[in-house]
Amino acid sequence: MTTTLSINGKNHEVEASEEMPLLWVIRDIIGLTGTKFGCGVAQCGACSILVDGILVKSCSMPLSFGIGKEITTIEGTSSNLEILREAWQEGNVPQCGYCQSGQLIAATFLLANNANPTDEDIDNAMSGNICRCGTYSRIRKAIHTAVALKNQG
Repeated sequence: MTTTLSINGKNHEVEASEEMPLLWVIRDIIGLTGTKFGCGVAQCGACSILVDGILVKSCSMPLSFGIGKEITTIEGTSSNLEILREAWQEGNVPQCGYCQSGQLIAATFLLANNANPTDEDIDNAMSGNICRCGTYSRIRKAIHTAVALKNQG
């Protein structure tokens, strides 16, 4: 079946089963490989994307879920995502980097819904993302840095 998905503000014609996970549509058909496969059961957060501004684990959502909605991946942009990228770089957050696209998307969702999160807010919001390297304290610090940068501008 051919359908159209709106990803990062651009329409993509896709021929795939409506049951195919969005992750594989995004990576294998469209070619946006920043969204990662981690566990395949929506537990690690490496595949996190935003669908109409809502945080979603793309490995467990079918293509049909994304039809008629705006999908944002790590290759996309928003003011929060740009500030977070800057803070991530400033704080030298990633080690291996594999989980970081999902971490950044989750942090983008957090800041879209909470302009001044506490440590507890951050820990709760980021708890759906696993980092094998254990960069959680750097992630928390980078989110606070992003808030400070956002408040300066």
